[in-house]
Amino acid sequence: MKRELGQREALLKTLLVFFALFFFVFVLWAQKDQPPAKAPAPDKTAADDAGRVNPVKPTQESLAKAKKMYAIDCAMCHGDKGDGKGDMASDIKNVTDFTNPDALKNHTDGQLFHTIRHGKGDMPPEGDRAKDDDIWNLVNYVRAFAKK
Repeated sequence: MKRELGQREALLKTLLVFFALFFFVFVLWAQKDQPPAKAPAPDKTAADDAGRVNPVKPTQESLAKAKKMYAIDCAMCHGDKGDGKGDMASDIKNVTDFTNPDALKNHTDGQLFHTIRHGKGDMPPEGDRAKDDDIWNLVNYVRAFAKK
């Protein structure tokens, strides 16, 4: 009886290994047949946005709105103080330190607007969740880190 149980357990283990191996081979085979991902087309709106002028003047009210939005969407990577030392920063390469005045000096407000709206690299886009004025407020807020 013990011998029968031992044989059944060995058979079950063999079948389990076989099905796991079969599954692994099937997954590799299915991936092989996928067409390669196409490189994204150049974003023509990036050039258009680069020349945009920020229509929102930084006021205490606009910066307060931006601070709330920043805390929700940006601080996890860029840090509460804008220093690029957020909780997620260690998982991402090249998180910008907004407290460094040189970090954004070669970026127009329009470029920052575009990056916030559309994302860049590992940075997810704000997309249509925010109104344009909210994004411009964020641009002002981010720029304010270097002035402190």
